[in-house]
Amino acid sequence: MHLIIDGYNLIHTKPSLIRSHPNQLQWERDDLIDRLSLYQKVKSCRVTVIFDGWQSGWPVERTEVRKGIEIIYSRLGEKADEVIKRLIKEKGSGVIVITTDREIARFADRMNAPVISSNQFRERMDRSVTQIKDPFKKGGEEERGIKKKGLSKRPSKREKRIQSAIKKL
Repeated sequence: MHLIIDGYNLIHTKPSLIRSHPNQLQWERDDLIDRLSLYQKVKSCRVTVIFDGWQSGWPVERTEVRKGIEIIYSRLGEKADEVIKRLIKEKGSGVIVITTDREIARFADRMNAPVISSNQFRERMDRSVTQIKDPFKKGGEEERGIKKKGLSKRPSKREKRIQSAIKKL
């Protein structure tokens, strides 16, 4: 499983304090990398995070690996969306895309790559990271898989891809 994550999109799903310090965004990036590193250890998956560098980045795309997480900063003048689309095109349906950006989601859907919203992924990631920190914590009823009876509806191929991707998370 290979996750391609829209970095700032995922950061902004977390309710944050007022950005009173100029280094606040860097701290949030570092915190995200730490949490993703823990998540990667639990789930044994490959994680690539893409951050925008189009306004104040380097003249060339910059890639680094920190704590086992591949981090890509788009080059000056290029948005992270373009890098994400390029990665989806290269990897095809072998990736799971984490974003709430509709344009990226539509592109990934056309390439048969499942898309998970950043909010959904953050919940799963936080739950996994919490289990590492507190392994004796029990899940609630929603995690126990209580099924309700009612009319059955066959999910579409897209819905099946998303459900399969969520189960892997």
